[in-house]
Amino acid sequence: MEIIARLNVGGPATQVTGLAERLNPAEFDHRLYTGQVDAAEGDHLDLKDSVVPVHRVPGLGRSVRPWDDYRALARLTAAMREFRPHVVHTRTAKAGALGRVAVSLSGVRAARVHVFHGHLLDGYFSPLKRSVYVRSERWLAAMSDRLVTVGAQVRDDLLAAGIGRPEQYTVIPPGVRLGPCPDHASARRALNLPLDVPVVAYVGRLTRIKRPDRFVAVAREVLQAMPGCRFLVCGGGELQDQLERGLGPVRGSFHLLGWRHDVETVYSAADLVLLTSDNEGTPLSLIEAGMAGTPVVSTAVGSVAEVVQHGRTGLLAPAEAPKLTEHTLRLLSDPGLAHRMGEAARQWTGKAFAVERLVSDTEALYRSLGAARGRPAAIAVTGE
Repeated sequence: MEIIARLNVGGPATQVTGLAERLNPAEFDHRLYTGQVDAAEGDHLDLKDSVVPVHRVPGLGRSVRPWDDYRALARLTAAMREFRPHVVHTRTAKAGALGRVAVSLSGVRAARVHVFHGHLLDGYFSPLKRSVYVRSERWLAAMSDRLVTVGAQVRDDLLAAGIGRPEQYTVIPPGVRLGPCPDHASARRALNLPLDVPVVAYVGRLTRIKRPDRFVAVAREVLQAMPGCRFLVCGGGELQDQLERGLGPVRGSFHLLGWRHDVETVYSAADLVLLTSDNEGTPLSLIEAGMAGTPVVSTAVGSVAEVVQHGRTGLLAPAEAPKLTEHTLRLLSDPGLAHRMGEAARQWTGKAFAVERLVSDTEALYRSLGAARGRPAAIAVTGE
């Protein structure tokens, strides 16, 4: 039984769909439980043709809403009593809390697995909310059989905060499958971009932690040296209107694409992908860029260094605009270096972050939990 609060575009939902499509159905009876995506949270993934049963849970969502949370908890408890899973696998904080509590209420003897998809300890909460979050996760960790993180740095930060014990943790990096990439010229034409100008892309949600304002600041500095440069913004979020209003005189250099399902076109059109976040887990946009053969410049935060090999597949910098600008201009000014880094990124990400590896790691986790309980592995999973 896999539980995720919402299937909006992003890392957790991408991992869910990759597993849903590829887990061995002869060995695993896998069912997915999810809430609704709010309009403000961006696009959602369409699983109407998925091979895994998708069950909607009324009230399950991102925000804390006592009545909705109670409804979702009651629905999950009833579903567990009906399905009687061997494993409950949760993703996202809300699903992780409700899912693990529901196991206790249901009386079902299921292994509890929770996935932390990112670094939520810094940059997301006020000091008071962070304290509440850490205390809650410590309590929930005590009722968990396994805690999964997408990177070693995520694991280490959680342990430093007193969440869980070292032996509870398993690191399973994301698994990604990128669609066919068009050639560079075709991608440029599809996005109405000139063929002979440098292009920098941003792919992701427009939220505070991602610092789109820093992306604009870098763009302004780059344009002073390369006036013809173009900047693609693929994504949306609560800061979209603010971003548009703040562009001012550089508006003509920006192409605001919104959410697109053909991100391969964006990566193929770009000379590099720029990530300006204050905090990250293992960002899928950088993995996808690597698979497309596009080098990246990124802030060295969270587990980014586990995705981008500095100096080989891209360039990392402190979370400040001047150094990011310097790295961006370096790659835009040296196409040979950018090409070598892009090819190295293609080889590295294709091996380390293949969706087949994600499925293999997850199946091995399920089997180990099943063996520990003396039964075949059928698991319910939650995630952050």
